[in-house]
Amino acid sequence: MSSTLALLPEPAPLRAVSVSRDVQEFDLLIEDMEAELGEAWGDLDFAEALAFLKQDEAQELEFVVLAVDQEDEGHLLRIADVIRAAKRIGLKVILVADGLGPMALHELMRAGANDFAPYPLPENAFSEALARLRMPGPADSLDTMRHAGGDVIDPKSGTTPTLPARTGEGSGSDGAVFAVQSAAGGDGATTIAVNLAWNLANVSKRDSPSVCVIDLGLQFGSVATYFDLPRKPMIYEVLSDVSSMDEQAFRQALGVYKDRLSVFTAPADILPLDLIGPDDVNGLLSLARTCFDIVIVDMPATVTAWTDAVFSQADLYFVVCGLEVRSAQNALRFQKLLKAEGLPTEKLAFVMNRAPGKMDLGGRRRVEKMADSLDIKFYAVLPDGGKQITEVNDQAAPLNILAPRNAMAKELQKMAAELFQARQAISGGADISGKRGKKSFLGLKFG
Repeated sequence: MSSTLALLPEPAPLRAVSVSRDVQEFDLLIEDMEAELGEAWGDLDFAEALAFLKQDEAQELEFVVLAVDQEDEGHLLRIADVIRAAKRIGLKVILVADGLGPMALHELMRAGANDFAPYPLPENAFSEALARLRMPGPADSLDTMRHAGGDVIDPKSGTTPTLPARTGEGSGSDGAVFAVQSAAGGDGATTIAVNLAWNLANVSKRDSPSVCVIDLGLQFGSVATYFDLPRKPMIYEVLSDVSSMDEQAFRQALGVYKDRLSVFTAPADILPLDLIGPDDVNGLLSLARTCFDIVIVDMPATVTAWTDAVFSQADLYFVVCGLEVRSAQNALRFQKLLKAEGLPTEKLAFVMNRAPGKMDLGGRRRVEKMADSLDIKFYAVLPDGGKQITEVNDQAAPLNILAPRNAMAKELQKMAAELFQARQAISGGADISGKRGKKSFLGLKFG
């Protein structure tokens, strides 16, 4: 008996594993795995894979193949956990996807998959993906491991290596940050924010700055609606773990409008405002400043635990007011709060929206009285654009595309040009707080 057993060959050591809900659904993958590895591979389901990747034997593997189809889209978080677990121990991951939607595929690639092959597998697709994995180069870099979203452990030293500092397009000179907040609901802060951003992105035919809009209205933010952009599921993931986000993850979370404007939308679901804290906001804005020349932040109409973080990062903090008592009272209360917290009120830039027409003499006096009562000078006074503003917003396009002759659209273009000049001053080290040329409006001087 013992001599017979001695003649049996020892099983080949595992070189790879496939991970799927049911590997029998991927018969072509089974054939390719056997062709490449013979018997030196095994198959696991997702739960088994998470347990196995914590064992020492897993570090002896060469790679992991993750096979998913449409039925797995409801379990993306668990599948992404498998990818991250493999990356933490230095394994490479090939993603084989059958009918997976583009958003789901994007999520799994962002989790750290090294390569991708569609299913049914085209001829030589798996062997080519495997060859790319085995080539030295970017696939072996620590940046790829960092992209997995967790601590990266060098399997040789058992330590977390130090990664080089991130660099963006604007490296060497941080971009300007302009925040916009309503003094009261309905004052038009989002309309102003999105149109300023679009105008800034098109301020010059040859030298327009790169611009990003960040919607921090975690509950009812509507910047995505104004540009007809989808709210990516990964927004929630980014906000939930800002500390581990790098430039690549940040850029993948952005939507793009007409190839000119980048947009970090609000999450798809209504979330508590305390989901993020001051450190998260500082990290998000600092990263955005390294990637873009100008960052526009659309704030919720609420003071949060992280409002002061945005205020500290902002070069100008716009408070949009309407010509009404509640806006005046809230603007005054906001000023008092800043002073009580010892924050520099010089950054505040009040904007009067929907100002009265030229013939409204009573409106002129009300504007003047409001400025006097708040002891301020309005940075800008925007005329009432009428129903056309609402109609254009409903069509999800900037004003200067569908209503370029509207009085408000023209004024916002001028304001964007002045902000662009302010950005140039910021990059040159100048303090632009409160510096804007005197503007005549109905015989009054503002700004």
